[in-house]
Amino acid sequence: MSYLVSRKGNRRVKEIAPSGRADAQLSGHLIRAQEEERKRISRELHDETGQALMLLRLQVGMLANEVWGHDLQQRIQQITELLDRAIRGLRRIIGRLSPRILEQLGLTAAIRKQVRELEKNLGIKAELSLPEEFGDLAPEVEVAAYRCVQEALHNIAKHSQARNVTIRIRNRQQKLILTIEDDGVGIPSPSHAHNEGFGLSGMGERVTGLEGTLRIHTSESGTRLRIMLPIAVAGSRGKQPPQTERALMKRTPVKRAS
Repeated sequence: MSYLVSRKGNRRVKEIAPSGRADAQLSGHLIRAQEEERKRISRELHDETGQALMLLRLQVGMLANEVWGHDLQQRIQQITELLDRAIRGLRRIIGRLSPRILEQLGLTAAIRKQVRELEKNLGIKAELSLPEEFGDLAPEVEVAAYRCVQEALHNIAKHSQARNVTIRIRNRQQKLILTIEDDGVGIPSPSHAHNEGFGLSGMGERVTGLEGTLRIHTSESGTRLRIMLPIAVAGSRGKQPPQTERALMKRTPVKRAS
């Protein structure tokens, strides 16, 4: 990758672009391998850890119907709540590793879900401008766009102190243009823009691996990311049909003590 940094008034502008086709291809290969490993880990968490937790919760629910006494019922309820918390946490981890909503419903729905979680958990107001359909978007590009939004929202929640976020996606001349802007405190210095603490280094590698570009505009009044990706990728497998998997760990009601 190559880094281009300039200053416009009090606003710093940084562009991350591929330094060569060979470097971009290598980076793209590594990113694809990483995504496959994420999917493998998420499947194992779902099939092994998830099912074990669900079975344990079922057993605790059955036990609640067989014991008497307020103290025992209260302890069982506490265990049940801990298990529910663990199950919710596991769902979040699996979703971050391999977002099934992206495979099942597409990029627009996946981004809307990310934004809803941001608004619900932090009270940050988000404005979205997204097409309902992206056409023949290569799977690698779809994943890259989703991961960029995911990482950007994480950074905003953790570092920016922003109250408002705007996300826009456009299709222009076989390019996917993604813009994410916030009204936070900005990135302190240009060197932080590729610091892993802000997650932009991995985002830059993901974008340049698809021969795209990432431009970062930052000042004391906020940060804007402009990501440009090709709609099609050489050697892409093409759009895959949605995958259906069983729902993870449906909740089993536990009888509360009267």
